Formats: sequence, C-alpha cells, structure tokens
Amino acid sequence: MSKAWFVAGTDTGVGKTAVSCGLLAAAAEAGLRTAAVKPVAAGCDENGQNEDALFLQAAMTEDLDYSQVNPVALTAAIAPHIAAGLEGKRMQASRLAGLCRGVMLGGADFVLIEGAGGWRVPINPRETLADLAVELQLGVILVVGMRLGCINHALLTAEAIRRDGLQLAGWVANQPGPRMHNHSENLETLQQLLPAPLLGDIPFLPDWQAGDLCPHLDITSLITGPRDR
Repeated sequence: MSKAWFVAGTDTGVGKTAVSCGLLAAAAEAGLRTAAVKPVAAGCDENGQNEDALFLQAAMTEDLDYSQVNPVALTAAIAPHIAAGLEGKRMQASRLAGLCRGVMLGGADFVLIEGAGGWRVPINPRETLADLAVELQLGVILVVGMRLGCINHALLTAEAIRRDGLQLAGWVANQPGPRMHNHSENLETLQQLLPAPLLGDIPFLPDWQAGDLCPHLDITSLITGPRDR
C-alpha cells in the first residue's frame, strides 16, 4: 500500500487544503505519484463540486474522477453531519474508509486524506472524522492556523490524536491571514511542545498556487523517515 496520511486542522479555515496541495506538489517534485481524497466536503456548487476538492484534484499527479476525490459532496456550507441530515444522507466511518482505501490502493506513492474542520467534527450521532482516521490507522499531519489561540488548539488536538492511538507524523504552521503578533515566539513554543517534526512554516499567501508552498515545506521525514515515533 502507498504511504498515506490524514490531514487534520486545529480548526476550520486554517488552510488544510492549501497545505495539502503544497504537500502534494512537494511530493511530485520528489518524483512521487500523488493522490488525495476529501471524503466529506460541505459547501458544493450547483454541479455538486467543492472548491477544496477541485484544488486537490488539480494538485495530484493521478487522474482520478471527482467522485473518487470527494465521494460525499454536500450542498450547504455548514457542519457536515447537519448538511447530510438536511439532504437525507448517512455517513459512516467504515464506509468512508472503504472509499479512501480504493484510492490508497490505486498505485500512488503519496496519498493524503483531508479531513473537514477540526479533529472532532461529527459525521453522525456517534462518530467523528477522527474515527475515519482511526479506521484507516493513518499517521496524522496537523495544520496549525497561526493565530491567537493556536498553541492551545494545537496541543489539545495533538493530545486527542495520541489518545485515539494515532501517530502525529508532523505538523505545518500556516498563516491563514496577515502575520500574527509574535509569530516567531508562538512558533518556537509549538516546536518545543508538539511531539512531531515541523514540516513547514508557510506565510500568508492570499492567491496561492500549489507550487508556491513548496519552498516553505520539507517532507523529508514523511517520505524517508520511520512511520513510528
């Protein structure tokens, strides 16, 4: 099976998709075949397509149908379990995991499964997207939105990931808006407290392309390092 990771965020709007696209571009530059899945996306257009999923589809090297990239496409831009309820759809971690495995087994060397929102986003009354990561037993790449409160959010998310029995494979500091005050001090604190390598420190890039993030990312530990810490 290809090497695969689950991309989680400390919150919604922290730049998971931009970081995922940057990681895919960096892996492609390293000569790897890449693929990605956005299993659940809320906020789709009249064609049933989500902007984030389209970005992922464009950034990967593999030629996947949209339905493979985003198997559960929800119209309303609200919490996925609420949007699914409005549309009469049911989501289960085991079913989503099966759809993800179809891509993971497709031959790509580097596969990302991008979550939605933060770590504990519900998909039904009993499960969250964290259960999908557990079902797949993937290492987690955490995208930390560098803004006020990021240290608390990052540490709580990392703790939850460990308690769920998964490895924090690495984290990315992403600036989703204008540079936060005392950025360097916050970054240093996170480096001291998060038990995983820093994969990149990405500045605010309002009109980004996947390749724009590559100079700010180092995926060496993902593609050559051990999976267990």
